[in-house]
Amino acid sequence: MTIESLTGSGADQPHRAVWPAVRRGLQGRCPACGEGPLFDGYLRIADRCAACGEELHHHRADDLPPYIVITIVGHIIVTLVLAVEMLADYSTLTQMIVWPLLTLALSLALMRPVKGAVVGYQWALRMHGFDGARRDESAHER
Repeated sequence: MTIESLTGSGADQPHRAVWPAVRRGLQGRCPACGEGPLFDGYLRIADRCAACGEELHHHRADDLPPYIVITIVGHIIVTLVLAVEMLADYSTLTQMIVWPLLTLALSLALMRPVKGAVVGYQWALRMHGFDGARRDESAHER
């Protein structure tokens, strides 16, 4: 089973580099051109790129970004909690205030870049309508 069979992209389509698209998504930029904003709001993806016109509404990021953020934040927080427990003696109240706030702050800070990276990845692999087939069909109908 190949990537092409999973994503529906054929040999007639030009290759899209994965890492530049993911990097652009991490930066909140269009995965196609890197110029236009990827987001309309905090987590809402723009329908199309303002710079190049690439349609972005096809994305299906769904639950993957929260799962990735939970994994990253969980590793960071657990490591910090264990390190603080071994090296310092803070009160339980202090820890009950610090760790949830730090968890929330990290989660909110990482959610947008991670979602952008997932959309960039989907675009690069031509997943969920990013293969251009719908745009080509709509151009023939006009």
